[in-house]
Amino acid sequence: MKTYSAKPAEVEKKWVMIDADGVVVGRLASIVAMRLRGKHKPSYTPHVDCGDNVIVINAAKAVLTGRKVEQKIYYKHTGYIGGIKERTAKSILAGRFPERIVEKAIERMLPRGPLGRIQLGNLRVYPHAEHPHAAQQPVQLDVGAMNRKNKRTA
Repeated sequence: MKTYSAKPAEVEKKWVMIDADGVVVGRLASIVAMRLRGKHKPSYTPHVDCGDNVIVINAAKAVLTGRKVEQKIYYKHTGYIGGIKERTAKSILAGRFPERIVEKAIERMLPRGPLGRIQLGNLRVYPHAEHPHAAQQPVQLDVGAMNRKNKRTA
């Protein structure tokens, strides 16, 4: 029996929509990263982009557990000597692009390299409920109902 290896032409990509309202960021990111890589499919092949296209709506309403809102720090470097900058999760959520917390969590769960960048291109994150992908007829995936720990109300 030979091992099945999917070819890029054989891959069937679907559109999946996830509502992040009240969902824990880390748990959401791990499920989305698995969908983007295609690990939920029996035809998963590590070196081929066989994942789905994922739309995440209400990303600004995703929840960080514990005291991560005040304590979690995101770093970036300007490229100059001593040019490291830091921002807390609270300042990002209060800022202009609150969906970047979800984007970064998903990005850091994907492999680094050319294939990871292609897979990250299949992700669309929107801070509110509106999105321009109605023509793709995305299938709704309820992440909050998968596990009781995925959703926080308080």
